[in-house]
Amino acid sequence: MDDIDAIGVDWGTSSFRAYRLAADGAVLEARSAAAGILAVDDGDFEGALEHLIGDWLDAHVSAPVVLSGMIGSRNGWVEAPYLPCPASLSDLSTDLHPVTLARGRQIHIAPGVSTRDPGGVPDVMRGEEVQVLGALSFQETGRPRTVCLPGTHSKWVTVCDGRIEDFSTHMTGEAFDVLRRHSILGRTIEHAAWNDAGFLSGVGRSGQPGGFLHHIFGVRASGLFGELPPERAGAFLSGLVIGTEIRAAGPSPAEADQAPIVLIGEQGLVSLYQSALHHLGLATELADRHATALGLWLLSAPLRTART
Repeated sequence: MDDIDAIGVDWGTSSFRAYRLAADGAVLEARSAAAGILAVDDGDFEGALEHLIGDWLDAHVSAPVVLSGMIGSRNGWVEAPYLPCPASLSDLSTDLHPVTLARGRQIHIAPGVSTRDPGGVPDVMRGEEVQVLGALSFQETGRPRTVCLPGTHSKWVTVCDGRIEDFSTHMTGEAFDVLRRHSILGRTIEHAAWNDAGFLSGVGRSGQPGGFLHHIFGVRASGLFGELPPERAGAFLSGLVIGTEIRAAGPSPAEADQAPIVLIGEQGLVSLYQSALHHLGLATELADRHATALGLWLLSAPLRTART
């Protein structure tokens, strides 16, 4: 008997991750490749999928296949619509977009999620919603949780009763990279060096009067006066950028007795955020490393039910 209950694929801008999932959502096998949507020649996503997991499709002919992430964007295979907040896994499952492969197999692409900030400006995400809902799928209901997904474009997500209620995106990683590589600040930084104390000093500086634009020039000025040596400057700038994000998006220190902030992401970056959050008096917990896979398995539930 086929022991595979579903096949899940997290297909982003720069990476491809696929999972063979058991009847309880456990990961039986995982594959990854530097084959994000921007690396697929001529938009041949079907050819790429066949190359990467075609043998799984051959071996598990009845297992539903669900894809999430940027594969459902305007630059991906098909543009799946955004669902407005609040959005649950059930909502996402209902709006799965079917695609029929040349072999006759049908796969399904998950929609993204959208919201608007208090000023009416739209915000969107694709892929992170599956990670978040997978990570919190077995949490107690009725208790709002805050989830942070650090990255090039960091996400802060509010979840309650299994629904994404709201979220915000912050271009933290991208801004840091631009500042250190393409601005005058780069001349003050020893890029191969790191200093933990310098990082926390930057986190602290982010809360002082003057604002972010003033603070980042201070990196250069402090270097000119020998007060911020090059081997500390990169870590200081990182702490300054991350600290500014946390203060804008995260709970205030006065709310430190709330449920811990859930962190999802690459280990090194998550560790930095964990350090910054603790420095600001905020508790954290780490999501299960298979949160994405579990979210994809839960997303496939209606397809698995229909199969039987």
